[in-house]
Amino acid sequence: MAEQVYTIQEIPEGHVTTPRGFRAAGVACGIKASGAKDLALLVSETPAVAAGVFTTNQIHAYNIDRNRRLLAERSRVRAVLVNSGNANVCTGQQEVEATEEMARLAAEALGIAEREVLTSSTGIIGVPLPVEKIRAAMPSLVARLSPEGGLEAAEAILTTDTRPKHRAVRVEVGESLFHVGGIAKGAGMIHPHLATMLAYITTDAEVRPLLLRQWIQEIADETFNMVTVDGDTSTSDTFLILSNGASGVNIEEERKPEAQALREALLHVAQYLAREIARDGEGATKLVVVEVEGAPSKEVAKQLARTVSGSLLVRTALYGNDPNWGRIVAAAGRAGVSLEPSRLEIRLAGFPVFRGGEPQPFDREQVRSALAQPEVVITLILNSGHHRATAWSCDLTERYVRINAELTT
Repeated sequence: MAEQVYTIQEIPEGHVTTPRGFRAAGVACGIKASGAKDLALLVSETPAVAAGVFTTNQIHAYNIDRNRRLLAERSRVRAVLVNSGNANVCTGQQEVEATEEMARLAAEALGIAEREVLTSSTGIIGVPLPVEKIRAAMPSLVARLSPEGGLEAAEAILTTDTRPKHRAVRVEVGESLFHVGGIAKGAGMIHPHLATMLAYITTDAEVRPLLLRQWIQEIADETFNMVTVDGDTSTSDTFLILSNGASGVNIEEERKPEAQALREALLHVAQYLAREIARDGEGATKLVVVEVEGAPSKEVAKQLARTVSGSLLVRTALYGNDPNWGRIVAAAGRAGVSLEPSRLEIRLAGFPVFRGGEPQPFDREQVRSALAQPEVVITLILNSGHHRATAWSCDLTERYVRINAELTT
């Protein structure tokens, strides 16, 4: 029997409510002094299978504990309420009460149970969350809920980001049709070991809970865990996938073509959002892509890619368009994996610069010109196996220092 073919097609300007059965909205409730949107709500019309991955920071927000507990106790939720501009963490009992009040307010306004509401907060640490502002804005937020509201929600979760991040795709498998969409934020405090930001992905296919839990960890490891902006892991970071079945497509078995197509679509959307987080790193002028090929294992490939992409010396050199491949070699050598220099090849923006333990001749000005482009690829070929991995980062600029020096509580 011939293998069934599936197609995954990008939907221009698609977002988290492109999948059927989801609504969202974003408003300004006054948490941000700038008056920018700072409160987002995502709602599924029916209970959605949900899975999450959260920050590994030992000091984390109470909402992380609450979300973990709810997802362990039940597999379905109806809504996610997110505020930006305030992380609602390190404020003692106040953060617990504020988180529970956020869930209560959303549940009451939507006519659902509090246990069906997950919450997220992002922003300044250690400042009490003004819940009264969320309370006052809740009626207008719920009134604005719309199948077109995903872009509003994408704007409302931003902090130091320069632009919203969103993506959606249409998936066809034979007669089956479903969608995957998502939004994310994150420009600073981004470092592997997820979650590393806020990301919310939806699908109108329905997935067996255990399968979705397996997939979200695998997808996080391949995407958001491979992003570095500044080496800091936040206290509040969250990655959620919601699956509501509004398309009528129900996925129970991983071996089915529909399951393979859905997993690839989820990975595609997550990878796009991860790249955009790196591209929009605080003060960044370019996206840095580190590709490792020919590694003896997947873990070796990942560790090497992460180490090189996170190197401050590599990233400052790239900001200066400096083809200083020695910094790449040095970073690779401290990655904690076994390397054979005589087998190692390095390409910088496509130009071979190191091979067989020796430097390779290259036109310096030509490479400098290539490094000035908005996307730069560093390739390390180990010639020791068939495994590969990709990590994403950005250059490191004086503007990053300025942004974080001026960011105040």
